[in-house]
Amino acid sequence: MSGLTLKEAGGFIQRDGGTVSRIEAGIYPARTPDVLAMLDLYGVTEARRRDGLLKLAGEVWQSGWWDGYSEDLSKVMVDYAWVESRARRICSFDALVIPGLLQTRPYMEAVQTAIVDSSPIQITSGIRFRLTRQQILTDPEPPYIEAILDESVLHRRQGGEPVLKAQLEHLAALTERPRIEIRVLPFSSGAHASPEGAFRIFEMSEPYPEVAYMDTPGGGIYVKTSEVHRFMLKLERIRADALDPSESSKFIQKVADGLA
Repeated sequence: MSGLTLKEAGGFIQRDGGTVSRIEAGIYPARTPDVLAMLDLYGVTEARRRDGLLKLAGEVWQSGWWDGYSEDLSKVMVDYAWVESRARRICSFDALVIPGLLQTRPYMEAVQTAIVDSSPIQITSGIRFRLTRQQILTDPEPPYIEAILDESVLHRRQGGEPVLKAQLEHLAALTERPRIEIRVLPFSSGAHASPEGAFRIFEMSEPYPEVAYMDTPGGGIYVKTSEVHRFMLKLERIRADALDPSESSKFIQKVADGLA
Protein backbone atom coordinates (compact mmCIF):
# COMPACT_ATOMS: atom_id res chain seq x y z
CA MET A 1 0.00 0.00 0.00
CA SER A 2 1.31 3.46 -0.89
CA GLY A 3 -0.48 5.25 1.93
CA LEU A 4 -1.58 8.00 -0.46
CA THR A 5 -5.10 9.35 -0.70
CA LEU A 6 -6.90 9.38 -4.04
CA LYS A 7 -6.51 13.15 -4.11
CA GLU A 8 -2.74 12.92 -3.56
CA ALA A 9 -2.36 10.22 -6.24
CA GLY A 10 -4.50 12.28 -8.61
CA GLY A 11 -2.35 15.33 -8.05
CA PHE A 12 0.77 13.39 -9.00
CA ILE A 13 -0.67 12.09 -12.30
CA GLN A 14 -2.62 15.30 -12.92
CA ARG A 15 -6.02 13.66 -12.60
CA ASP A 16 -8.82 14.12 -10.08
CA GLY A 17 -9.28 11.58 -7.30
CA GLY A 18 -12.47 10.21 -8.84
CA THR A 19 -10.65 9.30 -12.04
CA VAL A 20 -7.91 7.53 -10.06
CA SER A 21 -10.60 5.56 -8.22
CA ARG A 22 -12.27 4.50 -11.49
CA ILE A 23 -8.89 3.47 -12.98
CA GLU A 24 -8.02 1.34 -9.96
CA ALA A 25 -11.47 -0.28 -9.99
CA GLY A 26 -11.15 -1.15 -13.68
CA ILE A 27 -14.11 1.04 -14.64
CA TYR A 28 -12.06 3.52 -16.66
CA PRO A 29 -9.19 2.27 -18.89
CA ALA A 30 -5.93 4.02 -18.05
CA ARG A 31 -3.95 5.60 -20.86
CA THR A 32 -0.23 4.91 -21.18
CA PRO A 33 0.90 8.26 -19.68
CA ASP A 34 -1.36 7.65 -16.65
CA VAL A 35 0.06 4.15 -16.13
CA LEU A 36 3.63 5.38 -16.51
CA ALA A 37 3.04 8.10 -13.90
CA MET A 38 1.34 5.66 -11.50
CA LEU A 39 4.16 3.13 -11.83
CA ASP A 40 6.62 5.84 -10.80
CA LEU A 41 4.35 7.00 -7.99
CA TYR A 42 3.87 3.49 -6.57
CA GLY A 43 7.53 2.57 -6.92
CA VAL A 44 7.15 -0.23 -9.49
CA THR A 45 10.70 -0.64 -10.78
CA GLU A 46 10.84 -4.23 -12.09
CA ALA A 47 11.37 -3.87 -15.86
CA ARG A 48 9.28 -6.90 -16.87
CA ARG A 49 6.31 -5.81 -14.79
CA ARG A 50 6.51 -2.20 -16.00
CA ASP A 51 6.76 -3.27 -19.65
CA GLY A 52 3.82 -5.67 -19.26
CA LEU A 53 1.54 -3.09 -17.68
CA LEU A 54 2.47 -0.47 -20.28
CA LYS A 55 1.73 -2.98 -23.03
CA LEU A 56 -1.64 -3.72 -21.43
CA ALA A 57 -2.45 -0.01 -21.25
CA GLY A 58 -1.70 0.37 -24.95
CA GLU A 59 -3.82 -2.62 -25.96
CA VAL A 60 -6.85 -1.52 -23.94
CA TRP A 61 -7.31 1.43 -26.27
CA GLN A 62 -6.80 -0.55 -29.47
CA SER A 63 -9.97 -1.28 -31.42
CA GLY A 64 -10.90 -4.80 -32.48
CA TRP A 65 -13.63 -6.56 -34.46
CA TRP A 66 -15.79 -6.60 -31.29
CA ASP A 67 -16.08 -2.80 -31.27
CA GLY A 68 -18.47 -3.06 -34.21
CA TYR A 69 -21.03 -4.61 -31.84
CA SER A 70 -20.84 -1.95 -29.12
CA GLU A 71 -24.17 -0.35 -30.13
CA ASP A 72 -26.20 -3.58 -30.26
CA LEU A 73 -24.71 -5.62 -27.40
CA SER A 74 -23.86 -4.88 -23.78
CA LYS A 75 -20.41 -3.55 -22.93
CA VAL A 76 -19.90 -6.63 -20.75
CA MET A 77 -20.20 -8.93 -23.78
CA VAL A 78 -17.92 -6.76 -25.91
CA ASP A 79 -15.34 -6.83 -23.10
CA TYR A 80 -15.86 -10.61 -22.90
CA ALA A 81 -14.67 -11.02 -26.50
CA TRP A 82 -11.59 -8.92 -25.70
CA VAL A 83 -10.69 -11.16 -22.74
CA GLU A 84 -11.48 -14.34 -24.66
CA SER A 85 -9.24 -13.32 -27.56
CA ARG A 86 -6.25 -12.99 -25.21
CA ALA A 87 -6.75 -16.17 -23.17
CA ARG A 88 -4.36 -19.09 -23.55
CA ARG A 89 -6.75 -21.44 -21.73
CA ILE A 90 -10.51 -21.18 -21.22
CA CYS A 91 -12.10 -23.43 -18.61
CA SER A 92 -15.86 -23.49 -18.11
CA PHE A 93 -18.71 -25.20 -16.32
CA ASP A 94 -22.16 -24.97 -17.90
CA ALA A 95 -25.45 -26.18 -16.48
CA LEU A 96 -28.01 -24.50 -18.77
CA VAL A 97 -26.67 -24.20 -22.34
CA ILE A 98 -23.64 -25.35 -24.30
CA PRO A 99 -20.94 -22.64 -24.28
CA GLY A 100 -21.01 -20.23 -27.23
CA LEU A 101 -17.66 -21.30 -28.70
CA LEU A 102 -19.01 -24.84 -29.15
CA GLN A 103 -22.51 -24.06 -30.46
CA THR A 104 -23.87 -24.79 -33.92
CA ARG A 105 -25.70 -21.93 -35.60
CA PRO A 106 -29.23 -23.46 -35.31
CA TYR A 107 -28.66 -24.15 -31.59
CA MET A 108 -27.31 -20.62 -31.18
CA GLU A 109 -30.39 -19.15 -32.89
CA ALA A 110 -32.69 -21.10 -30.56
CA VAL A 111 -30.82 -19.85 -27.48
CA GLN A 112 -30.74 -16.23 -28.67
CA THR A 113 -34.42 -16.16 -29.67
CA ALA A 114 -35.48 -17.37 -26.22
CA ILE A 115 -33.81 -14.45 -24.41
CA VAL A 116 -36.36 -12.10 -22.88
CA ASP A 117 -36.60 -8.56 -24.33
CA SER A 118 -34.15 -9.19 -27.18
CA SER A 119 -34.96 -7.20 -30.31
CA PRO A 120 -34.53 -8.73 -33.79
CA ILE A 121 -31.41 -6.57 -34.25
CA GLN A 122 -29.93 -7.78 -30.96
CA ILE A 123 -30.68 -11.40 -31.86
CA THR A 124 -29.03 -11.06 -35.29
CA SER A 125 -26.04 -9.21 -33.83
CA GLY A 126 -25.72 -11.75 -31.03
CA ILE A 127 -25.56 -14.63 -33.51
CA ARG A 128 -22.98 -12.91 -35.73
CA PHE A 129 -21.00 -11.97 -32.61
CA ARG A 130 -20.81 -15.59 -31.44
CA LEU A 131 -19.98 -16.95 -34.88
CA THR A 132 -17.12 -14.45 -35.15
CA ARG A 133 -15.89 -15.42 -31.67
CA GLN A 134 -15.70 -19.05 -32.80
CA GLN A 135 -12.98 -18.13 -35.30
CA ILE A 136 -10.41 -18.30 -32.50
CA LEU A 137 -10.80 -22.10 -32.63
CA THR A 138 -9.15 -22.10 -36.07
CA ASP A 139 -6.33 -19.68 -35.20
CA PRO A 140 -2.77 -20.95 -35.76
CA GLU A 141 -2.40 -21.07 -31.96
CA PRO A 142 -5.93 -21.43 -30.56
CA PRO A 143 -6.58 -21.36 -26.82
CA TYR A 144 -6.94 -24.63 -24.96
CA ILE A 145 -10.64 -25.21 -24.25
CA GLU A 146 -11.84 -27.26 -21.28
CA ALA A 147 -15.63 -27.40 -21.10
CA ILE A 148 -17.47 -29.33 -18.39
CA LEU A 149 -21.17 -29.80 -19.16
CA ASP A 150 -23.83 -30.81 -16.69
CA GLU A 151 -25.78 -33.74 -18.14
CA SER A 152 -28.95 -31.64 -18.20
CA VAL A 153 -27.44 -29.52 -20.99
CA LEU A 154 -27.40 -32.60 -23.23
CA HIS A 155 -31.15 -33.17 -22.79
CA ARG A 156 -32.61 -29.66 -23.01
CA ARG A 157 -34.08 -29.54 -26.51
CA GLN A 158 -33.05 -26.09 -27.65
CA GLY A 159 -34.71 -25.68 -31.05
CA GLY A 160 -36.21 -29.19 -30.99
CA GLU A 161 -34.79 -32.69 -31.37
CA PRO A 162 -33.10 -32.26 -34.80
CA VAL A 163 -31.26 -29.13 -33.65
CA LEU A 164 -30.14 -30.76 -30.40
CA LYS A 165 -29.07 -33.94 -32.19
CA ALA A 166 -26.91 -31.99 -34.65
CA GLN A 167 -25.46 -29.98 -31.76
CA LEU A 168 -24.50 -33.10 -29.81
CA GLU A 169 -22.91 -34.67 -32.88
CA HIS A 170 -20.97 -31.42 -33.34
CA LEU A 171 -19.76 -31.69 -29.74
CA ALA A 172 -18.68 -35.27 -30.27
CA ALA A 173 -16.69 -34.20 -33.34
CA LEU A 174 -15.05 -31.35 -31.42
CA THR A 175 -13.70 -33.84 -28.88
CA GLU A 176 -11.38 -35.10 -31.63
CA ARG A 177 -9.56 -31.78 -31.78
CA PRO A 178 -6.27 -31.74 -29.84
CA ARG A 179 -6.91 -28.50 -27.94
CA ILE A 180 -10.53 -29.08 -26.96
CA GLU A 181 -11.46 -31.17 -23.92
CA ILE A 182 -15.13 -31.80 -23.14
CA ARG A 183 -16.33 -33.56 -20.01
CA VAL A 184 -19.83 -34.48 -18.86
CA LEU A 185 -20.93 -34.19 -15.24
CA PRO A 186 -23.53 -37.00 -14.99
CA PHE A 187 -26.69 -36.85 -12.90
CA SER A 188 -25.33 -39.77 -10.89
CA SER A 189 -22.58 -37.55 -9.45
CA GLY A 190 -25.14 -35.87 -7.20
CA ALA A 191 -24.68 -32.35 -5.83
CA HIS A 192 -21.84 -30.35 -7.37
CA ALA A 193 -19.59 -27.47 -6.29
CA SER A 194 -21.36 -24.70 -8.23
CA PRO A 195 -25.06 -24.61 -7.34
CA GLU A 196 -24.93 -20.93 -8.36
CA GLY A 197 -24.56 -22.03 -11.98
CA ALA A 198 -22.16 -21.57 -14.88
CA PHE A 199 -18.81 -19.80 -14.78
CA ARG A 200 -15.68 -19.25 -16.86
CA ILE A 201 -12.00 -19.03 -15.96
CA PHE A 202 -9.65 -17.33 -18.40
CA GLU A 203 -5.98 -18.17 -17.93
CA MET A 204 -4.17 -15.33 -19.61
CA SER A 205 -0.73 -14.83 -21.10
CA GLU A 206 1.61 -12.23 -19.63
CA PRO A 207 1.00 -9.49 -18.58
CA TYR A 208 -2.70 -10.18 -18.00
CA PRO A 209 -4.00 -11.65 -14.72
CA GLU A 210 -6.36 -14.62 -14.59
CA VAL A 211 -10.04 -13.70 -14.81
CA ALA A 212 -13.24 -15.44 -13.76
CA TYR A 213 -16.65 -14.59 -15.18
CA MET A 214 -20.28 -15.39 -14.32
CA ASP A 215 -23.54 -14.57 -16.09
CA THR A 216 -26.43 -13.23 -14.00
CA PRO A 217 -29.94 -11.96 -14.91
CA GLY A 218 -28.60 -8.49 -14.16
CA GLY A 219 -25.61 -8.86 -16.47
CA GLY A 220 -22.20 -10.51 -16.52
CA ILE A 221 -19.78 -10.19 -13.61
CA TYR A 222 -15.98 -10.27 -13.79
CA VAL A 223 -14.36 -11.56 -10.64
CA LYS A 224 -11.31 -9.93 -9.07
CA THR A 225 -7.97 -11.67 -9.47
CA SER A 226 -7.73 -12.28 -5.72
CA GLU A 227 -10.95 -14.35 -5.83
CA VAL A 228 -10.28 -16.41 -8.96
CA HIS A 229 -8.82 -19.23 -6.85
CA ARG A 230 -12.31 -19.93 -5.47
CA PHE A 231 -13.52 -20.66 -9.00
CA MET A 232 -10.47 -22.80 -9.68
CA LEU A 233 -11.33 -24.87 -6.60
CA LYS A 234 -14.91 -25.24 -7.83
CA LEU A 235 -13.63 -26.39 -11.23
CA GLU A 236 -11.26 -28.93 -9.69
CA ARG A 237 -14.05 -30.49 -7.63
CA ILE A 238 -16.47 -30.60 -10.56
CA ARG A 239 -13.78 -32.08 -12.80
CA ALA A 240 -13.11 -34.82 -10.24
CA ASP A 241 -16.81 -35.86 -10.38
CA ALA A 242 -17.09 -35.64 -14.19
CA LEU A 243 -16.49 -38.38 -16.74
CA ASP A 244 -13.11 -38.36 -18.42
CA PRO A 245 -12.92 -36.98 -22.01
CA SER A 246 -13.14 -40.40 -23.67
CA GLU A 247 -16.13 -41.50 -21.58
CA SER A 248 -17.75 -38.11 -22.13
CA SER A 249 -17.44 -38.37 -25.90
CA LYS A 250 -19.16 -41.76 -25.86
CA PHE A 251 -21.82 -40.44 -23.48
CA ILE A 252 -22.59 -37.47 -25.74
CA GLN A 253 -22.84 -39.69 -28.80
CA LYS A 254 -25.15 -42.10 -26.99
CA VAL A 255 -27.52 -39.25 -26.08
CA ALA A 256 -27.41 -38.02 -29.70
CA ASP A 257 -28.18 -41.52 -31.03
CA GLY A 258 -31.25 -41.66 -28.80
CA LEU A 259 -32.78 -38.61 -30.49
CA ALA A 260 -35.00 -38.86 -33.54
